[in-house]
Amino acid sequence: MKTRHELFGFLRKSGIRKQLYTIYVLAFFLPVILIGVFLVGNTYKLLTSYHRDLLESDNLRVRTILFEITTQAYNISEELSFNEDVAAVLKGAYPTEEEFVESVNIHASAVDSYMYHYTEIERIDIYCDNPDTWEYKQYHHVDETVAETDWYQRATSQASIFWTEMKNIDEHDNQYWGLCLVRRIPLVYSDYNAVLVLRLSDNYLKTRINSTEYRNGVSVDEGVVFYASDREDYGKPQLIDIDYGENYFQYAGREKIKGKTCFVGVSTLRLYQSDSRIYICTINDKSYENIRGIIQTCLIIILLAIAVPAILIHFFTSYFTRRVSTLRHVMHQASNEDYDFKEIVRGDDELSEAFSDLEVMVQRIKEKDALMYKTMLNEQELVNEQQKMEFKMLASQINPHFLYNTLETIRMKAYTAGDKEVATAIKLLGKSMRYVLENSGTAFTSLQNELGHIEIYMKIQKLRFGEKFDYMFVVEDGIDVSKCITLPLLLQPIVENAILHGLEEKETGGMVTIQMRHSVEREEICIAVSDNGCGMKPETLERLRADIVTKNPEKKESIGLYNINQRVKLCYGNAYGMTIDSERDKGTTIALHLPEKVYHDI
Repeated sequence: MKTRHELFGFLRKSGIRKQLYTIYVLAFFLPVILIGVFLVGNTYKLLTSYHRDLLESDNLRVRTILFEITTQAYNISEELSFNEDVAAVLKGAYPTEEEFVESVNIHASAVDSYMYHYTEIERIDIYCDNPDTWEYKQYHHVDETVAETDWYQRATSQASIFWTEMKNIDEHDNQYWGLCLVRRIPLVYSDYNAVLVLRLSDNYLKTRINSTEYRNGVSVDEGVVFYASDREDYGKPQLIDIDYGENYFQYAGREKIKGKTCFVGVSTLRLYQSDSRIYICTINDKSYENIRGIIQTCLIIILLAIAVPAILIHFFTSYFTRRVSTLRHVMHQASNEDYDFKEIVRGDDELSEAFSDLEVMVQRIKEKDALMYKTMLNEQELVNEQQKMEFKMLASQINPHFLYNTLETIRMKAYTAGDKEVATAIKLLGKSMRYVLENSGTAFTSLQNELGHIEIYMKIQKLRFGEKFDYMFVVEDGIDVSKCITLPLLLQPIVENAILHGLEEKETGGMVTIQMRHSVEREEICIAVSDNGCGMKPETLERLRADIVTKNPEKKESIGLYNINQRVKLCYGNAYGMTIDSERDKGTTIALHLPEKVYHDI
């Protein structure tokens, strides 16, 4: 709270220009900066997470493909390793090369079938140290060069299979690498060693793995890359460091590769029935640029969202302060009684309206100055008029006394003549007229006085209508009518309406009830005038309710009720006033609702 008061105090002490700039900074600049930073940061996280998920999904795709291909290759190697035709070729004795070729051709259907039906297999090579074997088709004799290779020595020294990358040279002397399954072929009842090398097709891997969006590099164990989307990466180490000591190495993050920031994902594939592990590295070198482009676009939008309103605020502030300064100068000029303005505040807003009001005020000041002298000349004439009014007021006070004295003289003559009924009627009429004349200029009177007047009025009407109706007053316990004030002459039109209209069809047995009750819930005093007359139809009741709210000059019969309702509302507010309820053949009730605060000492 103290900070808010200090802020408002600072704004009140500052100029309009500084106030507008301060409001711009507090209401727009800071919220946009805070929201913008949050949105940009959140967008960056979401985009990073999205691209990381896509990268991991593609890495999983490659891992699934490799698992499928290597498992299939293992199954093929399993069948070849225990194939009787292959074993027969490897264990045979062949004095001549022709005999070896003939034996291979006889037993070649198994190997040739796998080469023909499985496109993922590029080559099948079988190496044997049987001195009677020759170089023909898939069969190779183990010479010193082959015997010294690591893969051959490893295969002959262990029973389990393993995978390794091997470099090969095609017919065009191009070097390329490929993934090979290496395993020993068990030759029962033979002292010879045989090794099966099953090489996967690099073209098949490219067909299955290649992606237009992601680069992939695949290596086995701690070897070099045997498959890559980019030909330049073949035979080289992985582009990121891999902890080969971990049983299952996995990584996803951002790395700088060849001077370019990329998203990188690495996962490990444990090959089926082997201790070998394949490391799959998936690289997206475009996603970071895409994210950076989106973030830059967001930042530009935020900057524009800040700069454009700032420029508009600057020009508007300059324009507004110039007009305020002009208005201030003109008002200062007017305060010095210089009414010839040379500057004008143009526009259609509040400032131009204030300037127009100032012009009107100045014009009225000029007119009042012109009338001042005329007023001074007529001052004596006004004094004379005032004296005339005082004489008229004295005369108006004499006339009621003359009227009361005349009525009293007539009453006494009637009483002397023995006509007591006429005397009583004149007496009641005098009291009624006295109450009306005495309260015509007053604002309030007590309810006791008002009810006394109504009782006099009722007696006069009884003299007129005889046994047609009767009346009674009901005051709720706890209400002191001497301490409850009301507007004077408020109830008579309502009572008159009940007698003349409510009981119009009654010949005898009519009853008018004036009831006063106190509503604690609504905090009001209610004065209800009820009759047991014929009542009103619903449509008539609705018209009468409308007439007491909206004045209808054509209807003279409801003008009195309209005036009473308006007097109450003007005095106490729209929450109070008159209500009318009526039911056919049961009578009508007109109630006045007055505020509870009127109940106090007068």
